[in-house]
Amino acid sequence: MMKKGYKLPLRLETVASFVTPGNILVDVGCDHGYLSISLVKRGLIPRAIASDVRPGPLMRAKEHILECALQDKIEARLSDGLDRILPGEGQTLVIAGMGGPLMERILRKDPPKSRSFRELILEPQSDLPHFRRFLLDHAYSIIDEELVMEEGKFYPVIKAVPLKAGSEEAYSPAEYAFGRILIRKCHPALLEFLEKELEIRERIMEKLSVSSGAEAGRRKEQVKKEREWILETIDRCRNGSL
Repeated sequence: MMKKGYKLPLRLETVASFVTPGNILVDVGCDHGYLSISLVKRGLIPRAIASDVRPGPLMRAKEHILECALQDKIEARLSDGLDRILPGEGQTLVIAGMGGPLMERILRKDPPKSRSFRELILEPQSDLPHFRRFLLDHAYSIIDEELVMEEGKFYPVIKAVPLKAGSEEAYSPAEYAFGRILIRKCHPALLEFLEKELEIRERIMEKLSVSSGAEAGRRKEQVKKEREWILETIDRCRNGSL
């Protein structure tokens, strides 16, 4: 059961901070339902749909909702992505704690339904460059980003809104990789992340220096580009160059 005084982990608290007060929330992949419960209890949203494809976590979410006497304001719904969510049922869509490719699959499956939300709060845990490119290529504007570190792992949180096709300025390779807004914020967590990534690339380059062949050559070129993007971004952050 949900413990009294339960506090959201930092990554979910960051997701919560991006939700526009007063909106109806749809939380896809809600796990135990803590995000919806926290936002409703604080009076930040009037109601929510907490959905999950897995019956076990959804059952626990139902138990937590009942324990907090919020069953009139939060519906726990079994759904694969947005399959059992109707257009117009919510204004804010949250998808958190999944890999970027799975999030992309959910958003691609029914584009009109995905774009029926006023805002998307997304916490992709892999393939960030590709996922940011997907959003921009499919006429979403990234209007805010945060990066939090929790238990030794970095978690990006993206807030996006639907736009007309072609109305968003293209990103540079470094901005796709690390986030234009995070770079412009000179985000301290981003600098820490970049320094770790630079160390990783240096180790890879050292190992590749004794390798030969076409595949090793292609890998060297890719890692060299990534290293250049990292150094470029560190320089932009430290010097305040946008």
